[in-house]
Amino acid sequence: MPTTPSPEEILDHVKARESEILDLCSELVAIESPSPDATATRRVLDRLTSELDDLGYRYHLSKPGKSGGFLYARPAHRPRHEPSQLLLGHVDTVWPLGTLGSRPWSVEDGVARGPGVFDMKAGIAQILFALRAVQDLDLDPPATPLVFINSDEEIGSRESVSAIDRLSRVASRAFVCEPGLGSSGAMKTARKGLAKYTVTVDGRAAHAGLDPDGGASAILELSSVIQRLFDLTDRERDITVNVGTIEGGIQANVVAPWSQAVVDVRVLTPEDAANVDAAIRSIEPQTPGTSISVTGGFGRPPMVRTERNAALFGQARRIGNSLGMDLQEVTAGGGSDGNTTSQHTATLDGLGIIGDGAHAPSERIDLRNLAPRTALLAALIVEPLNGTRRSEL
Repeated sequence: MPTTPSPEEILDHVKARESEILDLCSELVAIESPSPDATATRRVLDRLTSELDDLGYRYHLSKPGKSGGFLYARPAHRPRHEPSQLLLGHVDTVWPLGTLGSRPWSVEDGVARGPGVFDMKAGIAQILFALRAVQDLDLDPPATPLVFINSDEEIGSRESVSAIDRLSRVASRAFVCEPGLGSSGAMKTARKGLAKYTVTVDGRAAHAGLDPDGGASAILELSSVIQRLFDLTDRERDITVNVGTIEGGIQANVVAPWSQAVVDVRVLTPEDAANVDAAIRSIEPQTPGTSISVTGGFGRPPMVRTERNAALFGQARRIGNSLGMDLQEVTAGGGSDGNTTSQHTATLDGLGIIGDGAHAPSERIDLRNLAPRTALLAALIVEPLNGTRRSEL
């Protein structure tokens, strides 16, 4: 039987194609893809289909909606009812069309810059070239690698979450190629759950000078509600509640008949999610003549550090050691599609590139880590499964 290449040999193979990986990163960055633009994000997904063709993958593009849809791909030839593993990424960015005009793609002193390269177009390139390495080296993964790439992750994955949920229920594990955290590229075995609420106060309009007592100020009531919302923050339990935007009223000489606040909530545990949700929904008005309504909730449940997530990180750490990496694990305050997959299967997040400046003009990647992180992903794809081998759909 042929000898399975070591992680070091996989790395040597990936290094030989490093310039191709960087070329693909450049090409993907050049296709600007802000989340709200379905046409723009679809162009990136369409571009990726040729890469999947070269890999011998069959793919399905969902119909565009408010987003450009999602891309799901699997090998054209594979035994039925074999275990599967998910490789996840997203093509949408936070940057509006035209950002390239002021921040063009550049490579200098081992650093590549460009809108979306760190979060997370380099991660998409890593997925594709990790799969290329697996094929080129004739490696035999214990579970079929499936690729899922969406175009609405930055805005909550509302149109793709049901597909991610369905796939993660049958996958034996999931690798999320969001960028690593910090200068060490720490991996995420846990993430906070995220909720967004809209709190609306209805009052009663009146002339502020002639009949101030005839009105019921929705703004006055909202000011009280805001204080009560912020009071739900609990630093000891790492619960944060933030009122991010407010609006309301008609004009200065009218008692405000309406006001509204949009609230961001982040928690570590399902129990805290349930408690904070109940507290927000039970807020009662204190200003006579006003009423309160609450919409929204948790779009991404907490990604808890489960035993299976920890075991998957243990495999990554061992491989990383052989590649000269001292991998660390963290709990992240932001959410990702890993919050969804982790509800059902072993999940390791943050497998993407090391860099800095997510959602910032300083966005960049460290090219010294491009090949090693790609090789790490390739080696993980062929690692034995931990626990139950689930059957594919």
